[in-house]
Amino acid sequence: MFGISGWEFLILVALAAALIGPDRLPEYVGKLRGYIRQLRDMADGAKAQLKDQMGPEFEDINWRAYDPRQYDPRKIVRDALFDPEPDPDTDDGDADVPQMAAGPAYDPHKFDPDRATPFDFDAT
Repeated sequence: MFGISGWEFLILVALAAALIGPDRLPEYVGKLRGYIRQLRDMADGAKAQLKDQMGPEFEDINWRAYDPRQYDPRKIVRDALFDPEPDPDTDDGDADVPQMAAGPAYDPHKFDPDRATPFDFDAT
């Protein structure tokens, strides 16, 4: 919870109780309870509005797929930068298809002065 351990939280609560004082403490606890209720009502309203706008597809959504804690950024970068090399021992089922002669592979990101620069009409 905000990087605060249990003991630190208890110390902060005791310090707040000492600073506020016993006569005003119930008033501030009531205000805090009201703010929490307001926040919960706003979240429930947003959820209900989202359900109304999305329709019946809302129930079919896998929310765990959108949880950012499940993704490892190192793996994402590694997969993006280093394409896995095809394993020549695996059979693709294309044994009857003739393979092309091994030659230099076309790399669209490599500069080739003999090739014309591509022009994108939609980008200009």
